[in-house]
Amino acid sequence: MKEEIKEIATLIGGFLTEVMGFLATLNIKYAWLTEASISAFVTVVIAGGVLGVGIYSVWKNTYVSKKGKEQKRELLRKGLK
Repeated sequence: MKEEIKEIATLIGGFLTEVMGFLATLNIKYAWLTEASISAFVTVVIAGGVLGVGIYSVWKNTYVSKKGKEQKRELLRKGLK
């Protein structure tokens, strides 16, 4: 899953770099659209994706939700936990 997040972030970074290059050929420059800002944005996308996957996996692998509590009771009843 982390590899997929990195691929998506690379795609976004490449797109933004191409937009920056396209605008530069038209002599349109934005002070905030630099290689450093694109790199920082890609880092944020990767970190957010990893955080999202982490939160999801913790949620799915615990018995906190209503469905999870029912599953835990059933496992205990059958002696599997």
